[in-house]
Amino acid sequence: MPAKSMDELISLCKRRGFIFNGSDIYGGLRGTYDYGPLGVELKLALKRAWWRSIVYDRDDVEGVDASILGNRLIYKHSGHEDTFHDPLVDCKDCKQRMRQDKMEDEKKCDFCGSKNLTDPRPFSQMMKAGVGVIEGEYAYLRPETAQGIFINFKNVLDSTGRKLPFGIAQVGKAFRNEIAPRSFTFRLVEFEQMELEFFVEPGEDDKWHEYWVAARRDWWIAQGLSADNLKYEKHKKESLSHYSKATTDILYRFPHGFDELEGIANRTDFDLGSHSKEQDLVKAKVMPNKDSTEKLLYTDPFENKTFVPFVIEPSCGVDRGVLAVLSEAYTEEQLANGEKRLLLKLKPHLAPVKVAVVPLARNNEKIMEFSERIRAGLHELGIGRILMETSGNVGKAYRKNDEIGTPLCVTVDFESIEKEPASVTIRDRDTMDQIRIPASELSFYITNFFKNE
Repeated sequence: MPAKSMDELISLCKRRGFIFNGSDIYGGLRGTYDYGPLGVELKLALKRAWWRSIVYDRDDVEGVDASILGNRLIYKHSGHEDTFHDPLVDCKDCKQRMRQDKMEDEKKCDFCGSKNLTDPRPFSQMMKAGVGVIEGEYAYLRPETAQGIFINFKNVLDSTGRKLPFGIAQVGKAFRNEIAPRSFTFRLVEFEQMELEFFVEPGEDDKWHEYWVAARRDWWIAQGLSADNLKYEKHKKESLSHYSKATTDILYRFPHGFDELEGIANRTDFDLGSHSKEQDLVKAKVMPNKDSTEKLLYTDPFENKTFVPFVIEPSCGVDRGVLAVLSEAYTEEQLANGEKRLLLKLKPHLAPVKVAVVPLARNNEKIMEFSERIRAGLHELGIGRILMETSGNVGKAYRKNDEIGTPLCVTVDFESIEKEPASVTIRDRDTMDQIRIPASELSFYITNFFKNE
């Protein structure tokens, strides 16, 4: 049962240390959030799962980590300087600013209902950063991670000897000067992206576009999202980005409604063509480039032909992904005794804490020593964070770990230290079932649990 409202998620995130308001003690900064101890673990886990799926589990993708700061010429030739604008509208009465294309009713203010609005005017989403010692000299903070991949296409091709089709993946921060950040971490001015640029031969692009749309939907389901809460939305021709031949969005049912989780675009040869020194082979409509020093071309070693590859781009936001995973996992249950239980049914590989070790008596030296040995042994398995849970009695410890999504709790009690062979109790988060096993078999049990999730 996903979260019914964003307020539910926000309350849980702050209470349990997933996500905090950015710059909070100074009144905040709109569109920025800080990830707390549990949030950073969940975010890292989602990025690791993506990287494993896109890079490690395939034999046709390489990774890069390009600079956040970019020469402004990159964004001149990519088309961002000319096209990366939102229509800005001001309410003359309440002074609020809105994106015209996101307004509930373009004829009146979303905040106060006034019809006293300014005419829309273009508002650049790109952020400038001063560089060097000369006043007015600047670079751009990248508005997407994709351009860092395109300008490194030849570097990766030359250094790896890859043959088409192949991809280049990147995870990293991007920045957009949003008019109206909204819906918690859904729309931010500083966010993180997971992007793949998959290069293919022209004529093969439609097939690969369909492939990646299906593959990305399957991946999100593997991260715990329900198929019922996912749907496709194909962009109409008039709404396509300047570089796109076709784009399909994967939408998720967030607490505020269905909205974009990931976009899969057929960017044709626009990007490599735009950044290429010579463009006589480029079919896309690109401006002449007299600034680039490289020909971003591909030569087929078997057919001895040279061309500019097309690219299929699956692109998703890490922050939106975390929000979707949290929303889907949010579950309230009515227990037999009439109490309510709140838990996060996170997939084990995404859980911020993999196992909580719960000593029954914190003031018993032998129990605490034995618990620490258990924790240290599980830590050696390398499955993720193992928590020594000493924040309250056993019942409270279970409830806390249910709320933060810990799949398993291992309880050390008096029987663990008084009887041979030593044993512990394992409690399952979702079923609340408990089993007792010898402590010597614990590592094997835990390893198999996470391997077979």
